[in-house]
Amino acid sequence: MVVVAVVAVLGAGLVTALADFGAGAQDRVRAQSAADAAALASLHGGRASAAALATRNGGVVLSWQRRGGDVVVVVRVGRSTATARASDQP
Repeated sequence: MVVVAVVAVLGAGLVTALADFGAGAQDRVRAQSAADAAALASLHGGRASAAALATRNGGVVLSWQRRGGDVVVVVRVGRSTATARASDQP
């Protein structure tokens, strides 16, 4: 009886850990997608476009910088952050 209880507790812990890992992986992918979209949109629309695209993708812009023809954006989705750079130069 005790063995069954221990196995049940360990199984529940494993399921919880795997679910948390999956959610973290999904947040990382969503953060990178949101950062990429925000960087590209902000080349011509500025920070406001970056923020709008990040929000539509479930994220928030943590930083936005324009350096000449380049834009660098950092976006957070859930517990994950991602950085993207876009350029209007050939």
